[in-house]
Amino acid sequence: MISNSSKTLDPVFIIGSGDIGCRIALLWHQRGAAVTTLGRRSAPCGGTTHHLRADLDQPATLTTLPTAGTLLYITTPPPPQGDHDPRIENLLAAIDPGTLPKRIIYISTSGVYGDCHGDWVDEHHPTQPQAARSKRRLAAEQALTKWAKRHAVATTLLRVGGIYGPGRLPLERLRQGMEILKQELAPYSNRIHADDLARVCVAAAQPPEQHALYNVSDGHPTTMSDYFIRVAHAAQLPVPNEIDWQTAEQTLSAEMLSYLHESKRLDNRKMLQALGVTLDYPTLAEGLKACDLPA
Repeated sequence: MISNSSKTLDPVFIIGSGDIGCRIALLWHQRGAAVTTLGRRSAPCGGTTHHLRADLDQPATLTTLPTAGTLLYITTPPPPQGDHDPRIENLLAAIDPGTLPKRIIYISTSGVYGDCHGDWVDEHHPTQPQAARSKRRLAAEQALTKWAKRHAVATTLLRVGGIYGPGRLPLERLRQGMEILKQELAPYSNRIHADDLARVCVAAAQPPEQHALYNVSDGHPTTMSDYFIRVAHAAQLPVPNEIDWQTAEQTLSAEMLSYLHESKRLDNRKMLQALGVTLDYPTLAEGLKACDLPA
């Protein structure tokens, strides 16, 4: 259990001031922790944190980072190209050996497992990323783990499924008449509500292991096509037209096809048991009800 006393809370430093970073910041702020965020924009989290403007792509901006004794969250994704993650490498290089964090919590992706042909996947499953973005994520995990063990810094890796929630639904694509793979052909996909992810991130600051790894999802995977159909129904939008593989290969974007070529079901039992997390939205149906969609 995390105390609400600011005297007992470690300072929190969040790299990345986007949606998830701000959700994590708010939860720690509500608990009384001193929170600092870092990002390209100024004061993006509603004034609840101290904010530093810096750019992970520009190492010269990463000076005198307040990392000493912190719970250091890394929410920033790798660049859109390449075979590694220079952003995380720049960050780690900027941390002075005299100002090491207490623990680093890195938000990765379940994509590092690659295509598992619909099988259930726990944390012992081998990594075999196929998409370039997932290969960069695995490279980031490996760079962080190597650095952390060399400096005796604790780590938590979170391999996260698809994130959804208010402002994170494919509403515009549905309005534009997107097409989906026939339901019987569609791969399994995994999800976590953004609020539940933020709560998992807070719990992940105090795991029982020095170097911890967790799958993060609601534990109730459905097919990707089922997801789009449910969102359409919830938002009172037209249900997408279903197409076969041949049509999909000809009409869908390369990015969407890369998702369609991977199928897995994430086992989240370790996350629930070791971190003591009770999800507010354990199913997509419950999560969509909290997304402020038309009744």
